[in-house]
Amino acid sequence: MKILICDKTEQEYIEQMRAAGLTVDVRDDITSEELPNVLPAYDGMVVRSRTKVRQPLIDVCPNLKVIVRGGAGLDTIDYEYAKSKGIVVMNTPLANSASVAELTIGYMLMLARSLYKASATMKAEKWDKKSFTGDEIGGKTLGIIGYGNIGHETARRALALGMKVLAYDPYVSSPNGIRLVALDELLAESDYISLHLPRTKETTNMIGAEQFAKMKNGVRIINCARGGIVNEEALYEALTSGKVAGAAVDVFAEEPPTDWRLLKLDNVIASPHIGAGTREAQARVGAEVAEKLINFARNMQPA
Repeated sequence: MKILICDKTEQEYIEQMRAAGLTVDVRDDITSEELPNVLPAYDGMVVRSRTKVRQPLIDVCPNLKVIVRGGAGLDTIDYEYAKSKGIVVMNTPLANSASVAELTIGYMLMLARSLYKASATMKAEKWDKKSFTGDEIGGKTLGIIGYGNIGHETARRALALGMKVLAYDPYVSSPNGIRLVALDELLAESDYISLHLPRTKETTNMIGAEQFAKMKNGVRIINCARGGIVNEEALYEALTSGKVAGAAVDVFAEEPPTDWRLLKLDNVIASPHIGAGTREAQARVGAEVAEKLINFARNMQPA
């Protein structure tokens, strides 16, 4: 099998694939304009968030048999269309969970104690101690929207810090010790709200002006899931009105953003989609990608 690596993948696991007999070419800087001319020669591809696999690309790749997405979501791939063409699409849903959960908890602590502002004043050579009376997160209620692998990991850490945890997920029936509630109840009761669900037609703009109106005054929002789930204009209005005390955002409707107004607010902290950006997560992603492709190739071989 010929495999094209389109996004950053750890070298150790590329060599594992080669040792297993796969022909692996690395073009982790390949552009969307180049892909239609290059990909038709390959049986499989490895992508991360950067590379999008849409219907027009699939249509010019009759040899494509497998797509492996290193990460938790499939929103960058026209999954149903690929499936209709007989292409197997896989991802690595467990590999990033701990890293994204830790970023979420870190963001909650930063918001609770205004650490980003305190650090900025110190860099400006200001000793402004009286301005930074914060809150403990112990005893506060965290509402998790989307209770899959990352939601579970986030809940486990939040419980260890003494938080109360609610979750909303219509596809989950086993809460594992936390309380599953309706979305409106979660919005009304939570001091912090964290999103951990994929972006789909149903979840796009799922949190907008109507949902913000149902939240507590002074709620804090963390989105390390996908851009576009929270309506950014509605979030901006909620932040400037004081309804939302602070927000931490790792993902955006457009990446990189073209409208930076939200990110320039004093009560917003942000990062450039780094939820999975740890050495440990990258290693787990690479290992899982290699394992899936090697097993796929073996299963294709005639008995």
